[in-house]
Amino acid sequence: MDIVHTIADVRQQVRDWQRAGLSVGFVPTMGNLHAGHISLVDAARQHADRVVASIFVNPTQFGPNEDFDAYPRTLNADAEQLRSAQCNLLFAPSVDEMYPDKNLTWVDVDALGDHLCGSSRPGHFRGVTTVVSKLLNIVSPDIACFGEKDFQQLAVIRRMVKDLFMPVQIIAVATHREPNGLAMSSRNGYLSAEEKQQAAQINKVLQALSAAIHAGNHNYRALESEHSQTLEASGFKVDYLNIANADTLAPATSPDSRLVIAVAAKLGVTRLIDNVTLVV
Repeated sequence: MDIVHTIADVRQQVRDWQRAGLSVGFVPTMGNLHAGHISLVDAARQHADRVVASIFVNPTQFGPNEDFDAYPRTLNADAEQLRSAQCNLLFAPSVDEMYPDKNLTWVDVDALGDHLCGSSRPGHFRGVTTVVSKLLNIVSPDIACFGEKDFQQLAVIRRMVKDLFMPVQIIAVATHREPNGLAMSSRNGYLSAEEKQQAAQINKVLQALSAAIHAGNHNYRALESEHSQTLEASGFKVDYLNIANADTLAPATSPDSRLVIAVAAKLGVTRLIDNVTLVV
């Protein structure tokens, strides 16, 4: 696996592959990799001849009181994981490489970015879609893999690709979980061993909500309130627990058939997100 740090170098390698008739898959990450990220690489390898991963901690998606400076940078360990997963190329640009001048151009997906995390993290998804559009333009992959754990991010990126006629297929990869059901996340590293066990309550609440809806309870606002209180009683500070339309991400109503139950909650200082989807 080669490691490159410039846009020119990654473009040259991808051009060489594509001229040779090889398809290219792409896995964008912020590093501090875990088994969930590696599952994205595995999925990309199933759909493409060559795989590019990127590691870039994107400053424009962090709010002023968020953990950009504290976000773990573990490039050497990440590179070893990617090499073991048979990734072919790692693109690890600097902030100056990705934002060489003051950024005047932004990509913003209306409506989809306003709900769930978007309501409590203003500007977050504008930063996500802007950097992902940059990365897709740089790498020019045939396919790109994103995890379902970040359901809203996946929905926003899919819509961006559709609306901007980007020639890339977005592939969703199922959430990778710890044995206790906790969704794998780089931020799990902030949790103590005790907190990791406590955090499993999030998935239990999501499963209980899903079972209640499948059993015929469509009083969604009451269900949200009840199960938010359950999480609060378990030591979480709930940002949101929403039953939403899986296509629009707006609060679900009884005629909706494709739903996502999404949650963001803090345990100590660590903000955790998770979701389940269902059809009713």
